[in-house]
Amino acid sequence: METEAEYKLMGFEPNTHMARILIRSSGKVLNIHANDLERSEISQSLSAHEIKALYRHIYMDGLAPKTEYQLQDRNDRSWSTYAVFVLALAIFYQFSNLAAIKPVYISYFDIVVTPGTFIYPFTFLVIDLLNEFYGFRLAKRAILYSVAANVVITLLLYLSTILPVIPGWELNEAYNNFMMQLYVVLFASTMAFITSELSNSWILCKVKAMTHSRHLYLRIFLSTFAASIIDSFVFCLLAFYGKMETSVIVKMAVIQMMIKSVYAVLNVFPAYYARFLYRKYILHTE
Repeated sequence: METEAEYKLMGFEPNTHMARILIRSSGKVLNIHANDLERSEISQSLSAHEIKALYRHIYMDGLAPKTEYQLQDRNDRSWSTYAVFVLALAIFYQFSNLAAIKPVYISYFDIVVTPGTFIYPFTFLVIDLLNEFYGFRLAKRAILYSVAANVVITLLLYLSTILPVIPGWELNEAYNNFMMQLYVVLFASTMAFITSELSNSWILCKVKAMTHSRHLYLRIFLSTFAASIIDSFVFCLLAFYGKMETSVIVKMAVIQMMIKSVYAVLNVFPAYYARFLYRKYILHTE
C-alpha cells in the first residue's frame, strides 16, 4: 500500500510565481517561489502530475530560458559549477583526512587540534551551497562521491604497504606505521563526514522550507552549527579513543566544535556572494 505524499501542490499565486504547498502532517500551507520549489527536496515528494504542473508553470511563465541555446548554455554552466563544487568538497575532505593524523598543540591557548580543523569547515559551506543551488538529492550525491573517493584512496594506500620495498630503505617501518594510524583516522573521518554532512543537508532543507526560502543566513548558521557538533564528537571519539585520555579527547572535540562554530558565522558572507554569482552567471536572473 502506497503512503500518502508529505506535500501537495495546491496551485500558484498569480503574478508572484509563488507556489502554495500543503504540508499534510500539519495542515499548514507553505508559500515558496516556483524556482526554489523546483530545486528543493519538496519537489521529490510531489506526484508526477504535480511535477508536470510545476515545470509547465516555470517554462510557460518565463521563469526559465526560452530558447534551446540559452537552455543548453545554462545547463553546461550549471553542471560545470556542480563539478567544481564536488571537486572542492573532495579536496577539503581529503586534506582534512590526511592531516588529521597529526595532533597540533597550540601552547598560547593550551589546546590540541588537528590541521584539518581549520580547513574541514569549508566542506559545510560547499554542502550548503550545493543544497541551495541543486537541492538535497544532488548534494547527497556529492557527499557519496567524496566518500567513494575516500574508500578508493584508502584501498590504494593499503596496497602500497604490501608492495615489495628496496633493501635497506629505512623509512619502510615508519611508512607502514603511519598508514596504520591513517586507516583509523580515515574510518573515523568517513563516519563523521557522512553523519555530519547528511545532517547538515537535512537541517538546511528543513529550515529553508520552514522559512519559505528566506533568511539564508539562518539556515547556513543552524545547519553548520549542528553539523559541527556531530562531526567533532564522532571524529574525535572514533579516531583517538584508547590512544588518549578521555578528558583530552572531549576537550579536543569541544575545541574543534568551537572553532567550527565560528565558521558557521563566517560562512554566511561567502554564501550570500556565491548565491549572487550563481543567479547572475548561471541562472541569469540578476
